[in-house]
Amino acid sequence: MAKIVVGLSGGVDSSVAAYLLKEAGHEVIGVTMQIWQEEDNETQEENGGCCGLSAVEDARRVAQMLDIPYYVMNFRSEFKTAVIDYFVKEYEAGRTPNPCIACNRYVKWESLYHRAREIGADGIATGHYSRIVELPNGRFALQKSITDAKDQTYALYNLTQEQLKHTMMPVGAYSKDEIRAIAEKIGLLVANKPDSMEICFVPDDDYAGFIEDYTGRTFPKGNFVNTAGEILGPHQGIIHYTVGQRKGLGIALGSRMFVKEIRPETNEVVLASNEELFSKVLYADRLNFMSIETITEPMEVLAKIRYNHKGAKAVIELVGEDRMKVTFEEPQRAITPGQAVVLYDGDIVVGGGTILGAE
Repeated sequence: MAKIVVGLSGGVDSSVAAYLLKEAGHEVIGVTMQIWQEEDNETQEENGGCCGLSAVEDARRVAQMLDIPYYVMNFRSEFKTAVIDYFVKEYEAGRTPNPCIACNRYVKWESLYHRAREIGADGIATGHYSRIVELPNGRFALQKSITDAKDQTYALYNLTQEQLKHTMMPVGAYSKDEIRAIAEKIGLLVANKPDSMEICFVPDDDYAGFIEDYTGRTFPKGNFVNTAGEILGPHQGIIHYTVGQRKGLGIALGSRMFVKEIRPETNEVVLASNEELFSKVLYADRLNFMSIETITEPMEVLAKIRYNHKGAKAVIELVGEDRMKVTFEEPQRAITPGQAVVLYDGDIVVGGGTILGAE
């Protein structure tokens, strides 16, 4: 049996993960990661999810009930650098980031695993809906959870071999209903706590407002243009827009138009018809592979271009040392620079990367 640090968020999934590991005979230590940047209690309480004081109190009660040691560890600095600064820089560059992927890779795993080793633990565990398998080739990979409805492998594709080797994800073998039923059976107060849906450090979903407050800058207005370069009217600053967006453009046009491209170098936002949003090819960098060491020849996969994308058949090939071409069987809508493309072989994660652009 192992000594395992469980990341307790105060939610039902991580709470049941801790319970399952203890029941299996492991020595379990609960840790909540303090990542919110503000010091005062009022600000922390307003920002709920995995950042708020209520999350800490819920997690502490769970640890008491399970009779496991519990600690709150300060990861503010790591979170600021790896998640918030990255989030802001990506929007400034006209891309749409996925902060949860960055948080998983660099904070919830890299930093937490490092702290766990410092206190003598063998590994870490989380309440993510995913499974970890060791393949015949000796590599570790993520396997989809048993329920597609809650599968979280997309947001975890960037984990390293070392991290996967020392991680447990016990809830991946259960459906959400089964996890809630276990929580109710053992009397956890968080059994029916709703899932957190928004980005934890932007609880009102006003990304542009957050970026302006955080940087102390206002972003200049520019022009909406069509694909021919003709000016359609003014936009409010590139941080207000993302590829595929239709609502909230603030411009009246004779037909339904969507954001096709964001050009920070000219401060332009390109609008186009829905038909013009489809592409068959994307390029990605910042590659991370799981089930294979690298791509040695063109390979057929199922590729997901956003969290709620069902995935589409594609062929992948390397076109540079850290650059991948993904060619889809059918054109895909609103391929968005900054988002992740995650590759699957059946229910096994092959790997993924950050989308550079589409053609």
